[in-house]
Amino acid sequence: LLLEHEAEQPQFSDVAQSKHDPESKQESVPLEEEMFHPLHVEQPFSAPEAQNLLPTFEEAPTGDPPDPKKCSPREYLEFYIFPVLLPGLAALLHEAEKEKCLEGKRNTFIASDFLTEWLYNKNPKRKDESFTELFSIPFVKDWLKDHPRPPIPLSLLISEEEASILIQSFWRGYRVRCDSEIQELRQWQKKLREERHIKKIVKEFWTKQEAK
Repeated sequence: LLLEHEAEQPQFSDVAQSKHDPESKQESVPLEEEMFHPLHVEQPFSAPEAQNLLPTFEEAPTGDPPDPKKCSPREYLEFYIFPVLLPGLAALLHEAEKEKCLEGKRNTFIASDFLTEWLYNKNPKRKDESFTELFSIPFVKDWLKDHPRPPIPLSLLISEEEASILIQSFWRGYRVRCDSEIQELRQWQKKLREERHIKKIVKEFWTKQEAK
């Protein structure tokens, strides 16, 4: 996602030189600011100039906020949506990097879950309340009652070390069962169970135990 976003950004000679030249004295643009770099710029400018033009995530634009019911869509986004949403997206990308989402195709990290939990706990109306986990949020609990999620596959729940142990143990067992003596023993046990009706005897035994 980051690579696709960076590919869409305009390439400026000053910024490219500061990234690839270790001796360059220009300051680099932080990750969050580079993500939301303005797309339409008439003239190239250096990294420090770009940094001054970028808005701060946690601060709304200066001036009195407009009436949310009468303002334009752009003003509503700039004053009421972006100051809250953009820090959440930045935190989302950092968390995705911690979960190594960019290193593999499959993982247990769900971006919408993280963003929902983050926005709910960062709500100014809840600043004095304790942290609430995703599945303890009231509207999430109500939604999951009617829309239960399928179980997560075991391959996503266990670590690579645990998975390697399971695979190796299964392979060792398979190699042992392929041995001719083991095959002969298994055939003898199967024949014995069929001749003595072991399954029927076991079933009758447990029926008597339950009757007691």
